[in-house]
Amino acid sequence: MSGSPGGRRPRPRAVFFGSGSFGVPILDAVAAAAEVELVGVVSVPDKAVGRRRDVVPVPVAARAREGGMPLLQPPTLRTPEAAARIADLRADVGVLADYGRLVPADVLAAIERGILNVHPSLLPRHRGATPIAATILAGDAEAGVTIIRMDTGIDTGPIVAADRWPLDRSETAPRLEAEAAARGAALLRTTLGPWLKGRIEPVPQDDSRATTTRPFRRADGRLDPDAPVVELERRIRALQPWPGTWVETVAGRLAIWRAEAVPGWETGDAAQPGVFGRFGLHARDGYLALREVQPAGGTRMTFEELVRGRPAIVGSSVIRDPVA
Repeated sequence: MSGSPGGRRPRPRAVFFGSGSFGVPILDAVAAAAEVELVGVVSVPDKAVGRRRDVVPVPVAARAREGGMPLLQPPTLRTPEAAARIADLRADVGVLADYGRLVPADVLAAIERGILNVHPSLLPRHRGATPIAATILAGDAEAGVTIIRMDTGIDTGPIVAADRWPLDRSETAPRLEAEAAARGAALLRTTLGPWLKGRIEPVPQDDSRATTTRPFRRADGRLDPDAPVVELERRIRALQPWPGTWVETVAGRLAIWRAEAVPGWETGDAAQPGVFGRFGLHARDGYLALREVQPAGGTRMTFEELVRGRPAIVGSSVIRDPVA
């Protein structure tokens, strides 16, 4: 960041770390920022996907290539070679969003103004890999995005800036991710300049209020009708698009895309948890009215359409503990 021969100070050099779709609007914000020069994008290697195992880039890598941005795709940053490649960028500041890899201490130390991590929750709540789903699962009244200066912990660094907004109780994970990404990019645009000028003093997180999240497994998508009905409805919204939510029926696996919780609704002896009614599924403490479902190998449809084609499902029970 020393002065140029002509007397003008060059813009600080920035490096971006990211992989998933949440990071794309934030990468765009860094690339467009007048305060910095984007000198590198660090992402993950291209992945083989689908039955044909076609190799495709992750969203951030795809955007970097589309925009002609210098792209690095090391499998890990925890090697001397990877650390040296990052150091060679001579970055003054880093920005990270949805990277999905650990950033070791030597990489953090190589960047003078640190790495700003744009995290889609109100830290210290929902640290870790799945904060968006966790926000919905917990029934939080607010959603948020927090910018922290990274340290060697998992989302434990001091808070630089935050934004919060009321959470719509019908919000799905894809919609909340898009909202958080847009708000995170906007927050970064107003934060980056003051941060580089030393005008922001980061505030340590209150670890006593911290909660953590974990990656999901395929089996996490199985709905348990013995759970509270409100919890089941939240799970349907939170676990989209993966692992999705489903139950095993006499007609095979049934994916559930949209539902409405009706706590306290009972209709007599048949209202046992796990029994299908005309409009949905009985749960422990109410009724899960199914609005949009998808039978195995089929297309999405309303539950009423499913019942018309497969009337035997009414009165049948879900199959407990199927193999995921």
